[in-house]
Amino acid sequence: MARAAAPASTAERLAHYLFDGVRGDPMAEEIAGWLAGSARFRAFAESHRDKIRKKLRSATDAEGKRDVRAELRAAHLLLADRRMELAFEAYGSRQIGPDFTVTFQGERSFNLEVTRQRRVPDARGYGGPLLAKLRQMPPSVPNALLIAIDGDSAEALDVAAVTRGLRGRADAKDEAFFAARGFDGTRAFHQRYQRLGAVLVWCEGALGDARATLWSNPSARIDLPGRAARACLHCLRAD
Repeated sequence: MARAAAPASTAERLAHYLFDGVRGDPMAEEIAGWLAGSARFRAFAESHRDKIRKKLRSATDAEGKRDVRAELRAAHLLLADRRMELAFEAYGSRQIGPDFTVTFQGERSFNLEVTRQRRVPDARGYGGPLLAKLRQMPPSVPNALLIAIDGDSAEALDVAAVTRGLRGRADAKDEAFFAARGFDGTRAFHQRYQRLGAVLVWCEGALGDARATLWSNPSARIDLPGRAARACLHCLRAD
């Protein structure tokens, strides 16, 4: 009877495929470690291996690779909860949509878009990237945004202040501001904003509860399922 492959060997082969056989890449070695340490993450990566490989190939610089790493690390952490299942790019690569569709046992499925902030958090200046992600929120389903930041605490990014600023511009009918960011005026912003159920801010370098925060949108048409949101927060705070 053939002996089953050891998890480490399976993980190494999968990492080898994902990174096109490149050796000595610290990110490849790190992800190989995640694959070896988590059967659920390994199964996820195997199921979506071609999509992940394509994303890694498309990341042509260090910042792009860190963006992909943030998505994969988030998936790795969330899958530590056995009640959580993830689908990757369920809306298809040709259609703009969220990165993950999350199914939490006993709750309604929801979409989760992951983005990484490439600079120091600034409540006044972060509106642009958040607006870009609003355009990827489909209707008639709960949606959440996960923002990965560097620093010492997830609280460094005040999502409430960011959204207050954006809503203030919309209430003031600043049509030019929203048109310059791809919206057909303030009405289109309000429609998209109401699709956002919650924002998770995740600071991997922080400790304990400071690693992640959760902001729920009181204006959302469909709330993020409460138990699922708390489970995501717990996973992101894990070491």
